[in-house]
Amino acid sequence: MGAFDFLLQGLATASEPMMLLYALIGVTLGTAVGVLPGIGPALTVALLLPVTYRLDPAGSLIMFAGIYYGGMYGGSTTSILLNTPGESASIITALEGNKMARKGRGGPALATAAIGSFVAGLIATLMLAFLAPWIVKVALVFGPREYFALMVLAFVTVSAAFGDSALRGLTSLFIGLALACIGIDQLSGQARLAFGVPELLDGIEVTTMAVAMFAVGEVLYVAGKSGQEDDKVEAVKGSVWMNRQDWARSWKPWLRGTAIGFPIGAMPAGGAEIGTFLSYATEKKLSKHPEEFGEGAIEGVAGPEAANNASAAGTLVPLLTLGLPTTATAAIMLAGFQQFGLQPGPLLFATNPTLVWGLIASLLIANAMLLVLNLPLIGLWVKLLTIPRPWLYAGILLFATLGTIGANPSTFELGMLLAFGVVGYVMRLYGYPIAPLVVGLILGPMAEQQLRRALSISQGDWFTLVQSPVAAVLLLIALLALVVPLIMRARGKGQVLSQLAADED
Repeated sequence: MGAFDFLLQGLATASEPMMLLYALIGVTLGTAVGVLPGIGPALTVALLLPVTYRLDPAGSLIMFAGIYYGGMYGGSTTSILLNTPGESASIITALEGNKMARKGRGGPALATAAIGSFVAGLIATLMLAFLAPWIVKVALVFGPREYFALMVLAFVTVSAAFGDSALRGLTSLFIGLALACIGIDQLSGQARLAFGVPELLDGIEVTTMAVAMFAVGEVLYVAGKSGQEDDKVEAVKGSVWMNRQDWARSWKPWLRGTAIGFPIGAMPAGGAEIGTFLSYATEKKLSKHPEEFGEGAIEGVAGPEAANNASAAGTLVPLLTLGLPTTATAAIMLAGFQQFGLQPGPLLFATNPTLVWGLIASLLIANAMLLVLNLPLIGLWVKLLTIPRPWLYAGILLFATLGTIGANPSTFELGMLLAFGVVGYVMRLYGYPIAPLVVGLILGPMAEQQLRRALSISQGDWFTLVQSPVAAVLLLIALLALVVPLIMRARGKGQVLSQLAADED
């Protein structure tokens, strides 16, 4: 069977009444939470992760995908009307979209963001469906050393991509890897780093960690900064719909943004923010009205928002086919799979094709639902922005606590939630990225297992890790991904210092 046949089967699964209900609940919850100030898609998905804990895997993962896409949609509303990007990928949307809102054109800005997201999500999901089987065929020939090299690449790229310092990213990663060692050793059965605490024998609960680091830690950090800023919600004036000129200036940026965002999101070292900046630069270069950029150009909203959502679909390519998260949101989605005992990767396509293709097809349905929800209900989402900040933060903390109790009713787990929430706050305070820590916790046990298998097969010969051409190339790419940014950063600092010295002379 080809990808098209599998996709049709997935559409049949995703179109069942209960699955449609799960998708609708997911996109509604995702949009509602994602539209709130200071809450990006990663925090949205982490906060709502426990909601899906007791549902069946297929329905909960479809709901999870809806939450993910809804969080991406909701972030554009916050950026445009409040000038508060939920994450780095929404900075450009805030730059141009908020200027449009201040000029009384918030409606067309929200409309081009919503329709552009729909177009990009639709095209990118179809590309995901037709590209995934080819990657799965390649990944099926991987052995333990190839998988270990692939995970090293994921560790390095995630550590280098987040934060201003590669050292801080690697520090965060190694904290996650150390936490991953807690519990029963998978191969020997011995307890490690449990310190006589029975609750630690099962290891650190990924769901608790994700909610603590992304929800509790983020809320504490944003609440601590809230007094320093006076955010004003721009009212949506006039018509929400785009006029003929807006359509003419938006449709090409939608397509270009999709073409830029999807391949960058699918790269191990990619990231949605790279696609949005490239899209913005492209639109500014090609626009017939370059003087409007920085003052509220609609192309500056249409292209980057399409690139952002196409990149979101692109991140699902390595996640579903190889089991590798390349963004913080993808790491939380991986935790969602693992809470049902599922490991994304090539074997999942072989053992659970109905679930995987139902999930991919549900993304198409979720996109359509989001378009229907976002445009007519813009007034409702705007009212959510007027919620007093203390109520908002208290509600998030309450929801995170109740979700953790529902997933694992234990006072020890609540203590872990509080402790890791404080750790997440301190890490943000000092500029340490959160995503590498979570990725280390999730992928650490698998990387260790593959490494020990490879060494067992080779009878302890470490050179086996580079004797495979595929593994050697992946490790070389990982090395370059770590070293090249350091060299470029050092050269950039050197040029700045030289310029300063020349100015003094």
